[in-house]
Amino acid sequence: MEVELYVYDLSKGLARQMSAALLGVQIDAIYHTSLIFGGIEYFFGAGIQTSYPGATHHGAPIEKISLGETSLPEDVILEYIDSLKQIYTVESYDLFVHNCNNFSNDLAMFLVGRGIPDHIVSLPQTVLNTPFGQMLRPQIDSAMRSVTQAPVAAPPPKPAPKAAAQTAQPKQPSQFGIVHNVTSLAEVESLLKSASKSCAVIFFTSSTCPPCKIVYPAYDELAAEAGDKAVLIKVDTNRAFDVSAKYGIRATPTFMTFLKGSKEEQWSGADEARLRGTVRLLIQMAWPPHPHSSLNLPALLRSNHHSVTYSKVPPLEKLSAKLGHAASEPSVLALQRFISARQQSGAIEAPLPDLRTFSAFFHTALKTSSAETLFPLVDLFRVALVDPRFSGYFAEGEANHKTIVDLFQCIEDRGGQDCPYSLRLVTLQAACNLFTSPLFQEHILPLPEVASAITQLTSSSLLDDQHSNVRVAAASLAFNVAAYCHKQRIEAQREVLGESEQVELLASLLEAIGVEAQSEEAIMGLLLAVGLIIYAAPTNGEVLDLCKAMDAAGVISAKKKVFPREPLVKEIGEVLLFEGV
Repeated sequence: MEVELYVYDLSKGLARQMSAALLGVQIDAIYHTSLIFGGIEYFFGAGIQTSYPGATHHGAPIEKISLGETSLPEDVILEYIDSLKQIYTVESYDLFVHNCNNFSNDLAMFLVGRGIPDHIVSLPQTVLNTPFGQMLRPQIDSAMRSVTQAPVAAPPPKPAPKAAAQTAQPKQPSQFGIVHNVTSLAEVESLLKSASKSCAVIFFTSSTCPPCKIVYPAYDELAAEAGDKAVLIKVDTNRAFDVSAKYGIRATPTFMTFLKGSKEEQWSGADEARLRGTVRLLIQMAWPPHPHSSLNLPALLRSNHHSVTYSKVPPLEKLSAKLGHAASEPSVLALQRFISARQQSGAIEAPLPDLRTFSAFFHTALKTSSAETLFPLVDLFRVALVDPRFSGYFAEGEANHKTIVDLFQCIEDRGGQDCPYSLRLVTLQAACNLFTSPLFQEHILPLPEVASAITQLTSSSLLDDQHSNVRVAAASLAFNVAAYCHKQRIEAQREVLGESEQVELLASLLEAIGVEAQSEEAIMGLLLAVGLIIYAAPTNGEVLDLCKAMDAAGVISAKKKVFPREPLVKEIGEVLLFEGV
């Protein structure tokens, strides 16, 4: 997918004519930029906004610049943009320090690995470096705000060309919790295929059917209630003749349910009670509750499951002194400036550095640098990962996730548990900070090479009997992994890690619980991770078999003597007792 930069002049030519006389420097334009890909224009003003290309109130662009192509899936890109909304808010807009060009630069870095032209990003500082620029800053910002933050009128839908319409592919379901209104057999079949492992409902209606309208609100409510557990379809038989013919529909409203790809039930009539009861039962049949759901486990299930991160910024001057020759590397200096700006002024005034250049240097350093000089470099990486823009790039914007995989591999290549303490510690903390990006959790953690690398790093570090800080960081990483896996198991009915990774992680957790005696923080993290891994684990699976083989009940019960009033110990024991462990 091609990525293009549209460049606008907010001054409509006045900057070129008057800047030299007013500011003492020549400025060609007051730049506003946006990125265009997938037929949509994305820009920052009144928050993150979208429009058809060239259809905004900014008029025609003065320049169009091709930035290259991105191979990232559209859903991944939209998730990344959604993560930027906490940084690019309506209130945070500032013409000089946090504007549309900063947004375009950050998004371009994620999409194609490089930012937009430097003369555009640096223009505000050029103006502020002049005496009049500093003096006129409030007036300029106020005058431009009505332009930069104006609402965008939604343009009418563009009609599809006839040739394109003839070859159009069936629509894929892109949203959960909504009713899919379809008009063709191809769309129905595509939606049913997407629900082949869950369930679906088809509501056959028509524009001339008054009883149908009675149950429209109930059907919408059921769709919202079902979320991603069911696909609810609505077909207007007056428009979709091929659908009604295929399914032999003779009256409206008619409802048809499907379970695991097979037709389950069919009935006619506007009976709202029957509709609600049947759809809810269908969902329960598709997603049967786990036996553990009958247990009352408030300490385990209602505790804070937010990811643990390590955001403390070390003294950058002292860290830089330990970098050796890397201290003078331009990409490292740029990363330090980014961290410093973020620490002093927040993410709003900290534009991303060139991440592609830093990544290239980091790859080389991982293979060639000594542990003493690599440790401060990884620590800088760890601090920067707290920013979701930065972690999002290394989670998905970089081809083959090479930096993350190479970082974990570096620890293994340097001896795993025998790797120098400081380097292993900051790597564990950096791994925790990757969880600031939803892209890492959803798209990268399930990859076999990443899951295996994180499991090995965590397992070996949990058993480090020399360094309490390493065990605490490993317990934090184990908790982050377990909490996300638990969430996906409960909400999406999917296993993020394979059974072998779950078993390896659980075995190291149980062994670590059995020997941990110094850190209460580590023990609580270990217990919570164990509880989240075993709760609702597949029945007759290897996870619960391991609990029996390692006498998990005995390991957990032993902690009652140390924490006699800790409800988490009691609740994990209840789960194990339920399974006969």
